[in-house]
Amino acid sequence: MSFPATPALFQNRDLRLADLAADRDAALLRTYAWMQLARTGDNRILDLFRQGLIRGTVTGGQGNEALIVPLALLADKSVDVVSFSHRGFGGHLVWSDHLCDHLCQYFANSGSPTKAREGNIHHGDLKARSLPMISHLGIMLSNVIGATDSQRRSGRPAVGFTFFGDGSSSTGDIHESLNLAALLSAPVIFVIENNHYAYSTPTREQFVSPTLWERAKGYGMEGLEMNCADPENVLRTLGAAIEKVRAHPRPLLIEAHTFRLRGHAAYDTCDYMKPGEAEAILAEDPLPKWRAKLAASGLAARLDAIDAEVREFVESCIKSAMALPPVTPDGMAEDLFAPDAPPMPWVPSIGSEQSAVSSQQPESAGINTGDRSSGTTAHFSPLASSLSPLTSSVAEQLTMAQAINKALRKILTERPESLVLGQDIGTYGGAFKVTEHLLRDFGRPRVFSTPLCESASTGYAIGLACIGHRPIEEFQFADFATDAMTQITLNAATYHFRAGQKVPVVFRFPCGGGLTFGSFHSQEMEASFLAFPGIKALYPSTPQDAFNALLAAYEDDNPVIIFEHKGLYRRGKHPVKFDPNYREVWQPKKVRSGDFATIVTYGEMVQHCDAAATYFAEEYETTFDLFDLRALSPLKLDAIKESVARTGRLVVVHEGRRTHGFGAELVSRLTEELFGSLKAAPLRIAALDLPVPFAPELEIVYRPSKDKIVDAIAAWMG
Repeated sequence: MSFPATPALFQNRDLRLADLAADRDAALLRTYAWMQLARTGDNRILDLFRQGLIRGTVTGGQGNEALIVPLALLADKSVDVVSFSHRGFGGHLVWSDHLCDHLCQYFANSGSPTKAREGNIHHGDLKARSLPMISHLGIMLSNVIGATDSQRRSGRPAVGFTFFGDGSSSTGDIHESLNLAALLSAPVIFVIENNHYAYSTPTREQFVSPTLWERAKGYGMEGLEMNCADPENVLRTLGAAIEKVRAHPRPLLIEAHTFRLRGHAAYDTCDYMKPGEAEAILAEDPLPKWRAKLAASGLAARLDAIDAEVREFVESCIKSAMALPPVTPDGMAEDLFAPDAPPMPWVPSIGSEQSAVSSQQPESAGINTGDRSSGTTAHFSPLASSLSPLTSSVAEQLTMAQAINKALRKILTERPESLVLGQDIGTYGGAFKVTEHLLRDFGRPRVFSTPLCESASTGYAIGLACIGHRPIEEFQFADFATDAMTQITLNAATYHFRAGQKVPVVFRFPCGGGLTFGSFHSQEMEASFLAFPGIKALYPSTPQDAFNALLAAYEDDNPVIIFEHKGLYRRGKHPVKFDPNYREVWQPKKVRSGDFATIVTYGEMVQHCDAAATYFAEEYETTFDLFDLRALSPLKLDAIKESVARTGRLVVVHEGRRTHGFGAELVSRLTEELFGSLKAAPLRIAALDLPVPFAPELEIVYRPSKDKIVDAIAAWMG
């Protein structure tokens, strides 16, 4: 598509402190031009919204330009990472793309960078490391930490920039992220856009202490306060801060006192303000005041020329953007997941026990991920050549926990972009010892224990995955992943659909009951998480499938949850070897053949169903097709449908609760096309609709077992 030529005025998107010293007038005029472009654009967007030409709503950045434009100009757009807030229109303009691209986002037409799948300011530019925000304020901070750390791990002297308001500073994700950044010595500048209102709530009703920047002390990081009334002062303050963080990587917290000139959003009447308060804020608008100051210094004619050029450019861009055709739904369903990635060149063995790094590395060291004093981080090269891995295809007898450990070890050995993180996975080896000795053998930059911050740790992993790494995160228990629900289901899972961004991250969920762990350590979470689109999921039932699942999930370019039933971790040893067909784990596996009915299950229930099927074969000479589903998302049901069409009967067994359980989806998918072929109503066998009880006498009643499956099927058979 053809857009109006960008004026020479906006060809230069960069500014450094040295430019201020070399030609102060030119540097200040460049800053003013971008601020005026942002203001004019925001004002016209509001006009167009009021005319009904822009849908949804708009949250303008009027009054925020003196913060966001200097910061975007000062950043190194070739390496730095950013996630702008909903008042960052000026930052988007400076960072990348044409004004028309950004306008098309508001018009939600065929030129929208998000294909009109994301609203208004909710867009970024992943190729330029601008991460698109979601509305759950605070969530994006940890994404920026991860993306910045990915850049540093690759040897690039990046600085991250992330923004949150005075209101969202109260959220738990802010605390988690600030603490994590301090622990990692991440070179991220956290900016509090304090316009003194969280929608309608003034700061005096939000905090006991009004000085937010002083919170930095609690995290062991530097903090400062900055008034955004004078853009030149903002340039100098931010310029010095960015240079310092880039040279000496440590996080920095800046409380920027800025201005909200038009309320929270276009629909905000500001009737909650005191009489005269809104007018007083408008009177403090820094842009006209700064323009008057520059004009008084002899720059009036040049300012007039800038204003005229901005008006002409904005109007021509609006006409050009509005002329584009509407968006179409073409490809929408196909874009839910990133396309299948090619197989990785795995060494044909299950791995080696040799150490990849010196076992003399002190395990008491911090989890800093590189040489922070120099502003660079360690580089990791492929390690396979140094380990002399076993090349034999002879199987080893392993428990499921050992098989997963072997798979993690293989990935860390052969894939330099990999890393493993989670709570207590380092020295302790994880709650179930699945990561035992990985820290010893691969070092803390590759394997490290996170603080107790499921949301920030997950957001950090997502940020790493967006830039070039492929992290694997272990949750102590699947139940604890509820604290990361937003990051997984609304952030990672939607990235490709709304931004075309691959997010190759693996989440390991130890799940399931039967071990007397109670309600908060025993749940089956698949129905909850997979109700959200964009997540892939595997649920292995054997050590071999667990090994295969790790490899298949790791090389996938989408977020993948691996459900690992805790009761299977050490339930006997079984043969495990490198399987060149490891990707078949994405398809159901037929465990046994029969004629009476088709049983579909997964996880630990595969063993119970197999035992039940054996009982029926021996006692009643009745046989079943038994399928281990293995992949819960995306569902590949063709072979199972063929079986149901042949047997005419369907039994679905799962450990999760019956109501709103995953079995309901399976029954629907398997019968809506085959209803006329059924000889009986489908049978669902699941847990009771209760929290998981603690005592073994109660838990055995709560969840399915071999005997309960036998009884349910026998009653169903009549």
